[in-house]
Amino acid sequence: MKDNPNKAIAIWLYFGAFAIFLQILLGGITRLSGSGLSITEWKPLMGFLPPLNENDWQLSFDKYKQIAQFHVVNAHFSLEDYKSIYFWEWLHRNWARFIGLAFIFPFLYFVIKRKMSLRLLFPISILFLLGLLQAVIGWLMVQSGLNDTDISVSHIRLAIHFGAAVILLCYTLWLAFTLSLDHIKMRHRLRFSTLNITILGILFIQLIYGAFMAGTRAALAAPTWPDMNGFIIPPDLQNHPLNLVFLTGNLLAIQFIHRALAYIVCILVLVLYVRSVSWKINSLLFYIRLFPLLLVGIQVVSGITALLKSIGPHYSTFALFHQSTGILLTISLLLLLFLNLKKN
Repeated sequence: MKDNPNKAIAIWLYFGAFAIFLQILLGGITRLSGSGLSITEWKPLMGFLPPLNENDWQLSFDKYKQIAQFHVVNAHFSLEDYKSIYFWEWLHRNWARFIGLAFIFPFLYFVIKRKMSLRLLFPISILFLLGLLQAVIGWLMVQSGLNDTDISVSHIRLAIHFGAAVILLCYTLWLAFTLSLDHIKMRHRLRFSTLNITILGILFIQLIYGAFMAGTRAALAAPTWPDMNGFIIPPDLQNHPLNLVFLTGNLLAIQFIHRALAYIVCILVLVLYVRSVSWKINSLLFYIRLFPLLLVGIQVVSGITALLKSIGPHYSTFALFHQSTGILLTISLLLLLFLNLKKN
């Protein structure tokens, strides 16, 4: 980014993207640790403070005791147990606040110092709107579990929250790529942007089904591989009308679709790589084209491992690693697409 007038803005966006990536991982930890419903109120401004004394802690715990998750899942909890799950939800929310401040204050600085061109104001405004929308979606997701019947949040809302985070991350990175990589002259390009876009689209749907898997613990419905409880296609899928409610709510259907999409993505990434081998390309694309191939391999292996370990004590570790490699695979394909679409 030498002599690039937008260098500082690009660095700011890359930092923001990294913070969003960490937030996605924190969201995964919050979900896997069962912490997401521990804070039953949404206070965007004053909520950054945790309970400051024992009375405040007890008051917060008493509010948690009013929802079904406590009565059905965590009735044995002491106050200390509650504090342990409170921490992850509190950290997840406060990291979101930090991201907001990390975007707002540098933005104001760039505007006041006139270091940001007018053409960037609109795309940056869209970025802020996406961030605000994500916060609202997050609270609506939490609300779905704050009642006396549900022991967890709606897996549909969880998937929307996760999908919105992925879109926010990709949008932020695309802006950063535009400001930091657009000056690079590509001697040769891999002219298969349609395939690249197709893979990204299918991968996004697969990530959504990954959120369904996490939200419903669908791995427990068939913790076997390569078969699903002894079947290639579970009988439930063959004998049931394949409507939207079934395909997004039945545990075996969710897992089957997640697996099938994983195989499709893996094959298409391999096709992408094979087609790129015949091209004489510059060093940047030569190395970047390897990342999707490497990451999709890791993603498949980590997914199988997480599935087989779903009834074991280390499931959360494997599941979180699987989630992180899925995001990294998305980023690698996004970067490859940008370099293929950019104008010399």
